[in-house]
Amino acid sequence: MDALYHQSSMIKAEARRLGFDGCGISQATILGEDAARLENWLRKGCHGSMTYMGNHTEKRVDPAKLVKGAKSVISVILNYYTDKNQADPGAPVLSKYAYGKDYHDVIRKKLKLLLPYIHQSIIPVNGRAFADSAPVFDKAWAARAGLGWIGKNTILISPESGSFFFIGSLIVDIPLHYDKPIRDFCDDCNRCVRACPTRAIIAPRILDARRCISYLTVENRQEIGQELRGRFKNRVFGCDICQDVCPWNRKAIPHRVKEFEPLRGLLEMKRQEWYDLDENRYNQLFSKSAVKRANFEGIRRNLEFIK
Repeated sequence: MDALYHQSSMIKAEARRLGFDGCGISQATILGEDAARLENWLRKGCHGSMTYMGNHTEKRVDPAKLVKGAKSVISVILNYYTDKNQADPGAPVLSKYAYGKDYHDVIRKKLKLLLPYIHQSIIPVNGRAFADSAPVFDKAWAARAGLGWIGKNTILISPESGSFFFIGSLIVDIPLHYDKPIRDFCDDCNRCVRACPTRAIIAPRILDARRCISYLTVENRQEIGQELRGRFKNRVFGCDICQDVCPWNRKAIPHRVKEFEPLRGLLEMKRQEWYDLDENRYNQLFSKSAVKRANFEGIRRNLEFIK
């Protein structure tokens, strides 16, 4: 058996043992097409107030700028789908990924176990782990590694499990056996585009963050435009609408990650409890959650906007 193929197979097996739901490997080359798309997206102002998207663009498209001598990108996915729902149908709606502990910490912890495994059990290696926390095109690398394709809603879709998963990347300085991308299976389906209540998907695979409920309730620090009032479908943090309508998510199955289990008391909160939320209770509930990204003032702003 080819040595690189064997090494890659061992890495994928260990990734599965660590709890990841998929692992693919691609060659660490410059992402020229993605660089052009990013430049065009930034030029249109679709990034809103996320000025950091325009920073370190050379690192986003060239993994060698992040890891010296980078040769391979190991991509992993981790399912967070749940069939559990908030008990009160009138309560402000949280995105499913925010039910449990902060995914950044969970993925980084697992990736930091994978890197020493490679070094100690396969081949000496240098590398860095990333989980949506540095200038890395995680989705682009995962697509190159054959873990899915970029859907019209700009989210990576797996033909086996849909799109409710997080992505992590491990950039390493060793050559490996590389997987092949798969074709785009969206075909003529436009359900996500039609379902977006704020019309944030302005063209297939082009998202205007300034109209995106997820951006506006999480990253945005400014007041939300009044022209969008009444369109949020009661979303207070994040949005799953474009994923909920995706036919590929009929294949989604509940995750097996204990850290992603709903925080105690969260799904039981009634509508009025949300509006009675004070800073102490907010800190108790969300100290280890991705919701802290929006901070208390942001959640209060969101609640008032959807009231």
